[in-house]
Amino acid sequence: MIITTYGLKGVDSMKGEAYYVGKVTARKDGISKVTGAQQYPSDISIPGMMYAVVLRSIHPHAEILSIDTSEAEAMGAVCLTYDDIDPVVYNERSVSVPTATYRDRTILPKKARHVGEPIAAVAADSEEEAFLAMEKIKVEYKVLPAVYDAEEAMAPGAPKLYEHVFLGDDVVEVKNNIAVERSIEEGNVTEGFAKADIIVEKTFKTPRTYHDQLETKGAVCKPEPDGGLTVWATAQSIHANRQLLGKIFNIPLSKINVNKMAIGGGFGGSIQVNTVTPICAALALKSRRPVKLISTREGDFYSHCKYPNEFTVKMGVTKDGMLTAAHVKAVVEIGGHHIQALAYLGCVSGWFASLYKYQNLKFEGTAVYTNKVPCCALQGYGNPDINYAVESTVDIVAEKLGIDPIEFRLKNYRGIGDEFWGQGPTIRSIIKSCGVEESLVKGREIFHWDKKTSHHEKSGDIRRGIGVARGFHTSGTGGPKEGEVIDYSTCMIKINEDGSIDVVSPVCDHGGGTWEAIAKITADVLKVPLGMVELSPADTRNTGYDVATHATRGVYCGGGAAYYVAHKVKEKLLEVAGRVLSENPINLELVRDESGDQGVICVKEFPSKRITIGAVAKHAQIHSWGTIAFMDSFRQKNCPPCFVTHFVEVEVDTRTGEITVPRTLIYGDCGTPVNPDMVEGQLIGAFNRGLGMAVYEETAYDKEYGNLKCHGYMVDYKTPTSYEMPKVEDFMVRLTDTYEPSGPFGAKGMGEAAFSSVSAAIANAVYNAIGIRFYELPLTPERVLKALEEKA
Repeated sequence: MIITTYGLKGVDSMKGEAYYVGKVTARKDGISKVTGAQQYPSDISIPGMMYAVVLRSIHPHAEILSIDTSEAEAMGAVCLTYDDIDPVVYNERSVSVPTATYRDRTILPKKARHVGEPIAAVAADSEEEAFLAMEKIKVEYKVLPAVYDAEEAMAPGAPKLYEHVFLGDDVVEVKNNIAVERSIEEGNVTEGFAKADIIVEKTFKTPRTYHDQLETKGAVCKPEPDGGLTVWATAQSIHANRQLLGKIFNIPLSKINVNKMAIGGGFGGSIQVNTVTPICAALALKSRRPVKLISTREGDFYSHCKYPNEFTVKMGVTKDGMLTAAHVKAVVEIGGHHIQALAYLGCVSGWFASLYKYQNLKFEGTAVYTNKVPCCALQGYGNPDINYAVESTVDIVAEKLGIDPIEFRLKNYRGIGDEFWGQGPTIRSIIKSCGVEESLVKGREIFHWDKKTSHHEKSGDIRRGIGVARGFHTSGTGGPKEGEVIDYSTCMIKINEDGSIDVVSPVCDHGGGTWEAIAKITADVLKVPLGMVELSPADTRNTGYDVATHATRGVYCGGGAAYYVAHKVKEKLLEVAGRVLSENPINLELVRDESGDQGVICVKEFPSKRITIGAVAKHAQIHSWGTIAFMDSFRQKNCPPCFVTHFVEVEVDTRTGEITVPRTLIYGDCGTPVNPDMVEGQLIGAFNRGLGMAVYEETAYDKEYGNLKCHGYMVDYKTPTSYEMPKVEDFMVRLTDTYEPSGPFGAKGMGEAAFSSVSAAIANAVYNAIGIRFYELPLTPERVLKALEEKA
């Protein structure tokens, strides 16, 4: 594997000199993870704890007439049905402002809207007893007709999933199963297309896929004597969980404490409050005992999945390769519940709008209810899907013009100085750092792009092709003005009397190194050894609010808050040190003591007059001057794009239809890479996920019964393993040489961007190999063979 790390240039005096940022260091959570000591919700055990299981609907659409739990309760089990809970209607995801949030869900419903929807739950002294008791529950259903396709659901006379839902506090009628529509236009697309010499219009489809995270969703809830709750849950936001539980159960937030836990992979699947968490809380409150509820793998498949999409993309272009207009029509099937589809359509419009300078653009989106598993964010929140459609269309346009696809991209990409839609039309900023040109120009040379041959020149059973695609994602959801998405973080930093540093942050870490980044940023601002900085155990009682670890905001926003607060601590530290040294604080500076074990303060131009920061903190304690600490919230007023470019070589076996990837080059632009090895890991891991979306994965449904055909991983749900990945020596990763002026030490994000253009690059490479353009993913052997037969 080859990796070249850049991104450390241009460090100015405002940002300070980075020491640990940009270097590979031992992970602070590494030992606990490799030894199995790291705790996840499934590891929590409390004396007297009960174990819970969920009874799920066997019908895709049915009214629940009655639930008889008497036999289960006779076995000593505690049972939960809709009769036990106040029917508070909510949305699981809480990153949007209330006026942009649709609500249609209760903890346990009286009407099931997809197979696998929780309709009851059971807690017992062991999981085995809970399952046995669950089998004794008798449910009487009134089965209703179901719809599984967006077009079918919108047709006149189709079965209705909802009569009405709530938008904020307003009641909204649901017509033709349409959850929400969104239309955005910039310029005049009619005039733009009139100026075009060539117009291309194609329709693309992307599938439902599962998140494939290692940890299934779970929670442990402990009722407290004062009527409160202590919670350990799979969560990308501890404060979102706390606030929703408080709302559902009408408990003051001061009595609910959600602990920050390590996450065994999230990929967006736990941005919302997971369905099992309020069920677990309700069981704990009813039983007055601690309860653990961990999803089975099949149950997890039935909790959430990625949005499937149908995009009709229309592009107009002049003969010299300049885009004049683009129009996207999107139909998104959201399943049985609404989890921020309004925000999803807004984000997809932004991913489309910010890829290229179209001059005139229009987006029309429709989100539709169906009797399938509810859809939620999955790494990119629609970005890989619309990217597949747009980047495929870009290749089609370039071929019609006779222009090299890379040259066409270089002519039209949005870069420094251009406007960028961070998470849709309400969140806009100006691009200040961009590695697009470097990635395309240098990547073309490294990957030997100019040696590419046309599919017309290929023959034989195994045909090779190469393709390219570029993409991006935001670093957070902030902008100069507040939009419809909430975005700020809180941090507290305290200097201890031995010179060590406590950082208390509510930011959750999916496993990609966000906590490590926050520690490095703090260490570099305060000029202390990294080993002297620790992230304290955190929960909702001892931290301020953080919206969620989503939108690739962990380093840029969570780390940005730590950077801001660390400078405030530095100001207090120098003020106290000035009192100790009888010096004006402006004459003091923090310096890194290479021979010592903590940070040092010295007089500028008189370095021999110095004192350690531990001695300053101890002096303040002895003289009752107070603890040197600071806590505040911080909002980034920007959301810089982190760019990525994928060069991919594929082999297509025309006898079997199998697609393999022998070679790839990935360029990532994350500004200053705080954890360069972990950025590399994100790029490689995301390639694996993109390969799955492009070639293997789809949660297919049995439309007679409404259930998933795969039954979890049991039947025909293939995900790529290391066997399907390129060999180590054929996997190249490069980081562009950029610096984001609004980020901590020049850093911005990478996580979701890493996934954005994988599928498009693979699809473009397959076209180069066999001359067939695919408009629907995944490119399974069956689809490839069928297309080859039709072409022949």
